[in-house]
Amino acid sequence: MDLPCPQWVRHVEQKWTGLGPEGRERFSFLADINDIFNNALSLTHPDDLNTLSIISDKYSVKKSPERASEFREQGNLSFKVKDYTAAALFYSKGICHADKNAEQLSLCYANRSAALFYLSLYKECLEDIRQALEAGYPSHLRDKLITRKTACLNQLSQLEKSNTPAPNNPPPPSQKRSDSLTCTSHGVSVYFSPGKGRHLLATENKLAGEVVLVDEAYGCVLIPGIKLITETEKTVFDTEDRHCHHCLSRTLSSVPCPNCSYARYCDERCRNEAWSQWHQWECAVGADLLVFGVLPHLALRVALKAGQKEVRSAKESSCVMENQPGLFKRDSPARLNFEGHYTKSSEHTDCYHGNSYLGIYSLLPHVGEHSPSLRFLLAVTTATLYKKLQGGPPSDMWASCEDDRGAWKPEMSMLGATVLRHLMQLRCNAQAVTAIRVTEETGTSVQSSNEIRIATAIFPVLSLLNHSCSPNTSIFFTTGFKTNQLTQFSGSSQGDHSETLHSGVTVTLRTSKDLTAGQEILHCYGPHCSRMTVKERQRLLLEQYFFTCDCVACQREQTENKTSEDVNTALGLKCGKCEQPLQAYVERYVCSRPSCSHQIASAEVQKKLQGLQNLLDQAFHLMERDRSDDALRILKSASSQADSILTDTHPVQGELADATARAYATNGDWSRAASHLKRSIVAITAQYGEDSVELGQQFFKLAQLHFNGGDRRATLSVIPKACRLLSLHCGPHCEELQELQEMEHCLK
Repeated sequence: MDLPCPQWVRHVEQKWTGLGPEGRERFSFLADINDIFNNALSLTHPDDLNTLSIISDKYSVKKSPERASEFREQGNLSFKVKDYTAAALFYSKGICHADKNAEQLSLCYANRSAALFYLSLYKECLEDIRQALEAGYPSHLRDKLITRKTACLNQLSQLEKSNTPAPNNPPPPSQKRSDSLTCTSHGVSVYFSPGKGRHLLATENKLAGEVVLVDEAYGCVLIPGIKLITETEKTVFDTEDRHCHHCLSRTLSSVPCPNCSYARYCDERCRNEAWSQWHQWECAVGADLLVFGVLPHLALRVALKAGQKEVRSAKESSCVMENQPGLFKRDSPARLNFEGHYTKSSEHTDCYHGNSYLGIYSLLPHVGEHSPSLRFLLAVTTATLYKKLQGGPPSDMWASCEDDRGAWKPEMSMLGATVLRHLMQLRCNAQAVTAIRVTEETGTSVQSSNEIRIATAIFPVLSLLNHSCSPNTSIFFTTGFKTNQLTQFSGSSQGDHSETLHSGVTVTLRTSKDLTAGQEILHCYGPHCSRMTVKERQRLLLEQYFFTCDCVACQREQTENKTSEDVNTALGLKCGKCEQPLQAYVERYVCSRPSCSHQIASAEVQKKLQGLQNLLDQAFHLMERDRSDDALRILKSASSQADSILTDTHPVQGELADATARAYATNGDWSRAASHLKRSIVAITAQYGEDSVELGQQFFKLAQLHFNGGDRRATLSVIPKACRLLSLHCGPHCEELQELQEMEHCLK
C-alpha cells in the first residue's frame, strides 16, 4: 500500500469537497510546498485526528500478552509436525507481542531456541537461550536450556574443526565499515541537458554484465501485508515477519522493538541504528503510519534521517540559486562533477550530489504535475502526521526546534514541509526493492522461484537514470551485510573502496547489453515492452511519471502500428481451423490465410483465455495441497484447449508448461518434467528475449531437473546457458550460480 488506506482517502476526499469551488481554486493555485503544507495544516482539525484514531485501531501495534500466548501455541503446533521454520516465525511473533521481561517473553525465546537448533542455526539458538534466561525463564525448566546450550556448543565446535561455516553466520564486526557504498564505475559519468535533465552516460565502451553503479538507499520501508509461504508451503507469513525492518535481510530470529509489536530487526545493531535514525519517533505513531501507507512513511524517514541542519542547508542553497542562471543551459549534454557538498556555482537540478542528502533533496517534486486533489491528499496526510508527532519530543536530529517547555517552535513546520516535498518526489522516484522468493517443491529438490516486491526505497543516484521500455541495464538488490562490489573496478569516481563492510540496502546496476562510449545508461521504471503494449506503457508513464515515452521500443512499435494501420497480427493466437496466425481487428480476429477467412469475436478469445487461467489457478491450488495427480489431469485438459487457439510462444502456453513440469517434478518424473519445461522456455524466450533473466531462471530449473534425473550430458549442456544469463543480471555471487557450479563440479 503505497498511499493511504481507502478509509483515509475517503475522509480527505470529503474534506476536499467541503472546501467548495472557491476553496479548491485557492488551494489549486498554491505552487510553493511551504504554502501548500501550511494551508493544509490550517485545515487540519481535531476531527481529522479522531478519524485517524478510529481507523488506526485496526492497525494496532501495541504489545499484547494474549496475542503473544496465541502465537506461542501456534508455534508449538508447527514444532510438533516438525515445521521448524514456521515454528520459529510464530515464536518470533510471540516475542514481538510479549511485554519486556515477562515470563511469556522468556517462554517464546526458549521455544524459538529449540526450533533454531533443529534448523542448525546454533549461534542464533545460543542468543535466544541467553535472552530467555535474562527474561526470567522459570527455574524448574532451565535444565532443558542448559542441555541445549551444551549441544549447540558441541555442534559449533565440530563445525569449526571441519572448517565449515555455521549457517547464517554474519561477517565479523572487526572488518572495516564504510559510510556509504554509493559509487559509479570508471567510464561512467553524470551529465545534464535541458531535455533529459541529469542522466548517466558511458564514457567508454562497456561489455554486457559490467557493473556500472552501486547505490545505497538513503531510506527504505518494508511493505507490510505481502504473504510469504514457508518452505513447506503450508503456513503463510507476511513480509514484516521474515525481513529486518532496517536492512531488509531475511531472518528467523528477529529482535523486537521493546515498545511496539510491529518493528523487528535481524540483530541489535540494526535495532539501534533504526532507533537513532527514525524509529524513536515512529514508534508511537506506528499504527498511523500503517494507515498512511509506505510513501508517507518513507518521506518521514528521509526527513528524520537528514535532520534539521541538513534540511536547512538544502533549503537555503535552493533559495540562493533560484534567481541565478544555470551553467548548463545548452543543447549538448554537459558533464557534471561530483559535489558532495552544495556550492553556489550551479542550480540543484544541474548538480550531481552523489549519495549526500542533497542528492535526494535536489530531485524534482513535480508539484504542478500532481492533480490538485492528489496534492490535497498528500498535504492533509502530511499535516495530520505532523500533528500526531507533536504529541512527543523531537528526535535528536531536530531537538533544537524544541523550546524550554518542551513545545515545538514554529520553525518546526520545516519538518512537515520537507516530508511533503519528499512525498511528492517519491511519486516519481521511489524504487521497488525486489527479492527472489525460492521454495523447494514438496518432496523434491527442485526449486520454484518468483520475484516479489518487499520494500520501497529511495536511491540518490539510481533516481537520475532515465527510462526505457527496453533498457540496457538490469538491477539486483542486496540486503543486510555486504562488502563493496566496486572493489572489482580498476578505478572509481569516489573514495576508498578497499575491503568494506556495510549493513543496509544497495542496488547494483549492470549492463544487460554492450554499450558504446557516449551511449546513455537506461533503466526501466516498470512498464516494459515485453509485458505491455506501447499504448499501456505510455498511459502508465504519463500518469505516474508525467512524460510521454519516446524510447527506441516505443518508436519501433508505433511505426509498426502505423504501417499496419487498424490491423495487427495477434501475437500467439492461431486459427482454430488451419492453425495459421490470426490478425486482430477492432472487435474480432480473422485468419491471415485468405482461403480460410475463419474469424472469432474478441470477447470469445478473452473468455477462452480466462477459462485457461482459471484452470491454471485450480492446478496451483491442488499442488499446494499435495495433490499433483489431480493437478496434472486439469493441466492436460487445459493444454489441450490451449493448443487449439494458442501458438507455442503465447505466455499462457509457457505458464501451462511450467506448471505441468512442476507437477511431474513433484512426482519424481524428471524426464517428463524437463520435456515440459523446455516447452515453457520457448514461450519465455519469445516474451522476454534471449538475454533475459527470466530465461536464465528457466535454464536453472531445467539444469536441476536434468541433474535430479541423472542425465549428465543434458545437465552439462544447460549449465553454461544458465550461468551466462544469471551472472549477466545477478552477478557472479548469486545463490543459483553457486548451486550450478556445485552441480558441474559433481558431474565432472
